[in-house]
Amino acid sequence: MSEPSRKIVHIDMDAFYASVEQRDNPDLRGKPVVVAWTGPRSVVCAASYEARRFGVHSAMSAIRAQRLCPQAVYVPPDFNRYRDVSRQIRQIFARHTDLIEPLSLDEAYLDVTVNKLGLPSATEVAQVIRQQIRAETGLTASAGIAPNKFLAKIASDWNKPDGQFVIRPAKVLEFLQPLPVRKVPGVGKVTQARLEQLGIQTVGDLATHGAEELEHYFGRYGRRLYELARGIDEREVQTDQPLQQVSAETTFSEDIRLDALGVAIDRMADKVWDQAQKKGALGRTVVLKLKTDRFRILTRSQTSPNPPASAAELAAVARLLCERVDLPADTLYRLAGVGMSNFADPAEQARQPDLFGGAF
Repeated sequence: MSEPSRKIVHIDMDAFYASVEQRDNPDLRGKPVVVAWTGPRSVVCAASYEARRFGVHSAMSAIRAQRLCPQAVYVPPDFNRYRDVSRQIRQIFARHTDLIEPLSLDEAYLDVTVNKLGLPSATEVAQVIRQQIRAETGLTASAGIAPNKFLAKIASDWNKPDGQFVIRPAKVLEFLQPLPVRKVPGVGKVTQARLEQLGIQTVGDLATHGAEELEHYFGRYGRRLYELARGIDEREVQTDQPLQQVSAETTFSEDIRLDALGVAIDRMADKVWDQAQKKGALGRTVVLKLKTDRFRILTRSQTSPNPPASAAELAAVARLLCERVDLPADTLYRLAGVGMSNFADPAEQARQPDLFGGAF
């Protein structure tokens, strides 16, 4: 006997950051709102649906957004407030299931194959969650309901904003076949162009190709394409995802040279250290990221037996990584970032001696 199908809900808040701003400031309601820092190099963090009608979207440069929608109201992001609302929404999820996989502040997967309230269907669970979010936060959410994470994420975008869409197990292939291949996770512009060269325009076209052929053209990702074209996604909802990295970045108002990065590195190291302390984990690997004025991205990293012992030590390692940048001294940089990864287990950290303990 085959295993019963999972019931996965993907909840995606509608224009989350912008919606929080409109909720908290009645003067912004009904107006095109763009959440972004000021400055010529700022990027859009979020855009209200009123702004999206003009073509404004997240990750777009603020300058381009201003050209598309000059009447928009610009609001600087307040991530502390957004995190508070996100925690409130997470508490609503927890009334229905313990199997919650947050993807960001504004979206999450929920496995409701068995739900705490005993509601008869995943569709009803999603409906109740959305009603509770609206009643308790004043915000709207959209939902996708499907037998797996891949399909649920696609479905949550189907009736946005403030809607939901169900892909039933018996209708999976019927739903997938007409979709353009760009809807498949991981298919960006380059992969889409390569697929189109093979005559693959839709997911239905993709499903006519065998696994070995797709692996020949796309490596291991070819196997993933083969499975997704058939609606196969065995990934479980992961409630405890390991911490991968904490980082901070700064885009400079004017391009600067490498030897002028010191103060910015110190500030970013302080932010990264605070994040790591809050998460209760410190990384053995320190990463320096740089972007030149010609948009070339470089990364340098150093892994040590023990994590840095302080923000100052983290900054010192990042500064030393600057010495491993082999570009000309007059190269200008528009962005810098500092990060930590390769996290040690907290219990293991407690057992390890301080290698620098006898140095002072």
